[in-house]
Amino acid sequence: MLAAAITTRQQRTRGEAYVSFIARGGRAALHGLRQQGSAKAIILPGPEVVFLNTAGGLTGGDRLRYALDLGAGLRAVATTQTAERIYRASEGVARIDLQLGVGAGGHLDWLPQETILFDASAAERRSTITLDEGASCLALEAVVLGRAAMGETLRQLHFRDTRQIRRGAHPVFLEPLFLDSARLGAGAAVLGGARAIASLVMVGQGAEAALAPARAALTEPGVESGASAFDGKLVIRLLAADGWPLRRQIARLLRVLRRAPLPRVWQMQENVA
Repeated sequence: MLAAAITTRQQRTRGEAYVSFIARGGRAALHGLRQQGSAKAIILPGPEVVFLNTAGGLTGGDRLRYALDLGAGLRAVATTQTAERIYRASEGVARIDLQLGVGAGGHLDWLPQETILFDASAAERRSTITLDEGASCLALEAVVLGRAAMGETLRQLHFRDTRQIRRGAHPVFLEPLFLDSARLGAGAAVLGGARAIASLVMVGQGAEAALAPARAALTEPGVESGASAFDGKLVIRLLAADGWPLRRQIARLLRVLRRAPLPRVWQMQENVA
């Protein structure tokens, strides 16, 4: 009797969403919209762009790309509908690419909700924000290493995250992050037991003036924090034992730095002073 070997090729997610705005009559007008596969973009008044992945998460071999072009002199907010989940990978690496462009004198708040990494997940993400002359941005990235409330513990991991902000062709902020199984337990030199991390970066003329208000807002119990400002940049880094106190601290900072309500899709279950 002969045994037949059957190889099943698993389906992989592919998604790309692109949005662009131009100035028309002194206001932002939608100029381009392209959506393919699992990636979608919802346009709300403001404008506020909400990117979403209809696949519900990513695993090894998946590809996801979000892109936004904001015309000169315009202001906008971009976020994600919910936390992006990176699931266990049976093979391959999930790849995420983010390309955001801000025209001269414009401003973008890039405020995605957190990325949740599951045990044995594998992902690589590259995020680039390009600012033209006089443009500015506020950029957030938050990562949660398993959900404490669900009893999730990470033992295996491959996560490479490269974030950069450029002024034309010149980088003004670069933050590479690489986490693997060895680094998860490497002690204070890496995460020191933290399960949730975030960085919040403001780039633009006068960003240093926001340092004192930002430091005054770093009051959430259970969140370690540090803030510095120099050369038109404000950089805030956060560490927490769980994603919920981290999210509360981020929300407090955003209210102080933006002087505006949180994006509509940020659903808070209790008040943040």
